[in-house]
Amino acid sequence: MGSKHIDEVSGVETTGHEWDGIKELNNPLPRWWVWAFYATIVWSIGYAVAYPAWPMLRSATTGMLGYSSRQELGSEMKTAEAARASQLAAIRQKPLAEILADDDLRRFAVSAGAAAFKVNCSQCHGSGAQGAAGYPNLNDDDWLWGGDIEAIHQTIAHGIRFAADEETRVSEMPAFGAMLEPEQVKQVAAYVVSLSGKPSDPALAQAGAQVFADNCAACHAENGTGNRELGAPDLTDAIWLYGSSEAQIAAQVRAPRNGVMPAWNSRLGDTTVKQLSVYVHSLGGGE
Repeated sequence: MGSKHIDEVSGVETTGHEWDGIKELNNPLPRWWVWAFYATIVWSIGYAVAYPAWPMLRSATTGMLGYSSRQELGSEMKTAEAARASQLAAIRQKPLAEILADDDLRRFAVSAGAAAFKVNCSQCHGSGAQGAAGYPNLNDDDWLWGGDIEAIHQTIAHGIRFAADEETRVSEMPAFGAMLEPEQVKQVAAYVVSLSGKPSDPALAQAGAQVFADNCAACHAENGTGNRELGAPDLTDAIWLYGSSEAQIAAQVRAPRNGVMPAWNSRLGDTTVKQLSVYVHSLGGGE
């Protein structure tokens, strides 16, 4: 009973336990591992006492140190706000031209504007401001209402055809489907295509030149280069908001889609709108 059994193969003492002829070797854990395990138990008890740890019905234990991650975050946010308060004040007070001329302030505005863009503008214009069908690409140099910093600010601040803002940009293309014959719509669509490419029927385009002069030139200019005062697009380039085919152009002539953009000044405030303006201006197409 008192003798120790040694396993013949390994030479290690057994525990005396046996299952179906298989004996358990007595290989205790290393002492350093056992002490390390005990230390983690002691540390966890100390942590549970010092910090919030145990959930209760409506809250949790506060811990002897009174630590709060919410308070720590609030403190960090206040520190960050204080650090950028001077820059925000400068953006609020300075005109846009001075912001662009100050490299440090411009970089700050671009960074803050990029964050505001992702939250408020990317849903329509895309995360990279590349636009989509019916939503302008803000990276190119084709601007409906002008691409200098003041024009961009005016557009963002007061929107496009946004009824709730009295200073919004307003223009609407008439539905020429009610004014022109179907054949005339085909002719003017062919002519518009001819301004930047090859129409399917040159004879239609030739006839459409007169239809354009009589009905479209007042807004789009005699040569089709557009008018930014009216938001009338340039028809001579290869950039199209609603499609460049003759069928798509004819559809826009018959029943135009006049896009609407919200006025952001009342929602975000002038400081954030300035930052957005500087960011959009920095994308590469700003003039």
